[in-house]
Amino acid sequence: MKHASLPYSGALLVLLSSIAFSSKAIMVKLAYAYHIDAATLIALRMAFAIPFFVGLGWWAMRDGAALRVTARDWLTLVVLAVIGGYGSMWLNFEGLRYVSAGLERVILFLYPTLVVAMSALFLQHTITRREWFAMLTGYAGVVLVVWHDIELSGLQSADTLYGAGLVLLSAIVYAAYLLVSGQLIPKLGASRFTALSMTLATLASAMHFSLSEPVSALTHLPPAVYGLAMLMAIVATVLPSVLMNLGIQHLGSRRAALISAIGPVATIVMAYLFLGEQLSWIQAAGTLLVLAGVVAVSVQAESA
Repeated sequence: MKHASLPYSGALLVLLSSIAFSSKAIMVKLAYAYHIDAATLIALRMAFAIPFFVGLGWWAMRDGAALRVTARDWLTLVVLAVIGGYGSMWLNFEGLRYVSAGLERVILFLYPTLVVAMSALFLQHTITRREWFAMLTGYAGVVLVVWHDIELSGLQSADTLYGAGLVLLSAIVYAAYLLVSGQLIPKLGASRFTALSMTLATLASAMHFSLSEPVSALTHLPPAVYGLAMLMAIVATVLPSVLMNLGIQHLGSRRAALISAIGPVATIVMAYLFLGEQLSWIQAAGTLLVLAGVVAVSVQAESA
């Protein structure tokens, strides 16, 4: 199947999308320097992003086509948005309090192999040899990078393992989110699904924040936090989504997945430049193993 005729433009769009999305962990770590908690930071991020998602929803509804969804579909959408959308986001942000940005991105990038494992467990899909290779190399890579961070953290190694566990749980929840969303997207359409699920996730974020802090607390934060939250919303949330969708139109989703494997590498380089995180051969080897696993899964999908 051939896609639009600008493959190099499509590749550049996907590359830029992956780098922009990978900057999220850097911004979170920078914001934590101001002693802000995960719920507050997510509330700010989603508050800045919600106008774009509402606009996306309005644009998706322009054709006036009726939604053919049942009450059960709506319930599934709400659960997906609250647990899969906001829940995975909170676990990820909270985990970043304890682990390096590079480790966070490497663990989170396991989600394609986790989708494969869940498909086999819940949908009776057969795992191929290539997919077994992808999972084994991916998890071996994460072990290496976790080992690297534990060596650096010394007495704080328990915190590193705790944070890594939170990020891994985030990846598992996100993989489940992707698996279940595949049943709703054909009914709602990708744009409608994105707009509705992210709007509901924003409401969940607002509710969580209001239960822990007074709303007025959002007005007494350092200016840098507002700037970082806005950058996170635009550069690391809305912009990569738009660029990725445009890139997929040119390349197709499988080729886009291959190029987006640059994500962990981009995060590690940015963490070195902006956060002063160390680079080592152990970290590089672990990252390459994870990338090999993701590429193997993507190539398998391409040839299927």
